[in-house]
Amino acid sequence: MSTSDSSATEPSPTSLRGLLLLLATIAGFGAANIYYNQPLLDDFRQSFPHSASWIGAVPAVTQLGYALGMLLLAPLGDRFDRRFLILLQTAGMCVSLFIAGTAPSLAVLIAASLAIGVLATIAQQAVPFAAELAPPSARGHAVGMVMSGLLLGILLARTAAGFIAEYFGWRAVFFASIAALLGLSVVIVMRLPHSKPTSTLGYGKLLASMWHLSVEHRGLREASLTGAALFGAFSIFWSVLSLLLAGPPFHLGPQAAGLFGIVGAAGALAAPLAGKFSDRRGPRSIITFAIGLVAVSFVIFGVSGASMTGLVVGVIVLDIGVQAAQISNQSRIYALSPEARSRVNTVYMVCYFIGGSAGSAIGALAWQAFGWIGVSVAGFLCATLAAWNHLHGRPAAVSAT
Repeated sequence: MSTSDSSATEPSPTSLRGLLLLLATIAGFGAANIYYNQPLLDDFRQSFPHSASWIGAVPAVTQLGYALGMLLLAPLGDRFDRRFLILLQTAGMCVSLFIAGTAPSLAVLIAASLAIGVLATIAQQAVPFAAELAPPSARGHAVGMVMSGLLLGILLARTAAGFIAEYFGWRAVFFASIAALLGLSVVIVMRLPHSKPTSTLGYGKLLASMWHLSVEHRGLREASLTGAALFGAFSIFWSVLSLLLAGPPFHLGPQAAGLFGIVGAAGALAAPLAGKFSDRRGPRSIITFAIGLVAVSFVIFGVSGASMTGLVVGVIVLDIGVQAAQISNQSRIYALSPEARSRVNTVYMVCYFIGGSAGSAIGALAWQAFGWIGVSVAGFLCATLAAWNHLHGRPAAVSAT
């Protein structure tokens, strides 16, 4: 049975729109949990002053956990009912969030953050689920709609976390997420249909098959490294923004850092346009342009360490570039092996979030050693790596365009 025929029944257009909206919400709320901690770093430092040098580990291990979850859990979407997997991971997420919200030490918070990252991969069950439910003629639109929800969740998570922390403290952020996930779970039980497995492979063979997909498709390897480098640049900026704003000349709290998520939402809103241009001009040209935008954004950041206006402009340019590249990269990889869509997506997203985890760690180190200029240079170098890999891989990736 093909992936396109794997849903029990093909929903009507009206029903499909509602299901896609629900899947977009699942993706957004799931992915948001990875980013709630980024505008809270200064609050963590104040709560755990004796462990201040390890604060950067919180966002780093969260993203590393997401990569592990992608590797170990996301492929199960080809083997088991995705609805069941989403509900099971949501339950585990609530437990992990409770531990984070009651953490008595930074070590406990770091451990809980790792678990949160692993379980937040419910977002990556939602994206291939959309591709499964939609007819082939509407599949691109379906994936783009769910991805827009995921991107908005990533960006607005910082805004929500900053606002809640400003008025109720950082621990309330995790409890608010539990309440939101419990409410969403009720809707999932009522509205989301079951899916049928598209593979009978055992767990070990399912994981091993991802290695074979990576070896078989050079375009997948190229897209994965490009995505990892760009998301590394993205994470370098966002993981230390709250530290920049907390110091002179801004002296702003977590709410200000969170509000930058609203500015960054421009990138998520531009994602559907990037998808349309990708269909018309080919994804490679859009990715080339997007890499250029990311590089330019870090030049803007480098000269705007004391300028709120410059930071706002840089955020808009950065997020549009990263999200445009993400949509175009995913449109490429989904065409490589339609019968293994979850596993192809897993290979790409594991690399993507390893890049994000490395970016968070690099950003913290660059901030401590060289300040904001060091952060800007590190982000620019990540964009340079993406450009080299993307242009170097051009002759081998024609079939993926």
